[in-house]
Amino acid sequence: MNQNLSAPVGNSSCGLSRRELITAAAAVSLSIACGERPGMTAEPDVRFDLTKPLVGWETVDGQWAIEDVPGAVQGKALVQRAINNSFKVIVAPGGPYTNMDVSVRFKPISGREDASGGIVFRFTSGRYYLIRANALEDNFNLYYFDRNAWFAFLTGGRFEITGASTKAPALGEWHTLRIAAQGDHIEGWLNGRRLIDHSDNRFTAGRVGLWTKADSVTAFDSLVVRPL
Repeated sequence: MNQNLSAPVGNSSCGLSRRELITAAAAVSLSIACGERPGMTAEPDVRFDLTKPLVGWETVDGQWAIEDVPGAVQGKALVQRAINNSFKVIVAPGGPYTNMDVSVRFKPISGREDASGGIVFRFTSGRYYLIRANALEDNFNLYYFDRNAWFAFLTGGRFEITGASTKAPALGEWHTLRIAAQGDHIEGWLNGRRLIDHSDNRFTAGRVGLWTKADSVTAFDSLVVRPL
């Protein structure tokens, strides 16, 4: 069969040749196969201003307030100062998010039992994932939290999923935490180094928040959520 693929198709007002239509259709098919949706744009990043009052935030536990903190990008940061509870959590407005990339700067200010900071993600009804670093420990760990789980009375509801050995982030200095969760694939970074690469399908969607433990006094700055 000898067809002229360069000839215009029918009475098409777009003036495309058969060859151009075939090429365009192939490109659309490839974009769909790669997970792209024609005509859809990615959701914008959500950048939280941690210099202003915490309108819409939910304090689960702890004493959270905006304070002047040396080294903060705009001079102020969100600080957690309670030292008499096991786990302190504050949940940001917005969400729920299914797939996300979340980053935050944190500064462990003080703590003798613990000097940690963490990102809470897929928070729903008090259950969540947590990735955290501790200035007093040479590790970087991924946990899940569920007070209704078996043996929760032994751990306070926190269970380690996986972890990595690494140099502890220095006390009194700023560091960067980052997580990316897409489906059951979870990755975690400390100061730009990917240390966690794991699969877990326990929780599928939820909100984002921040975390400390025990007597940790920790500052947080530049929290950004990027929906994926």
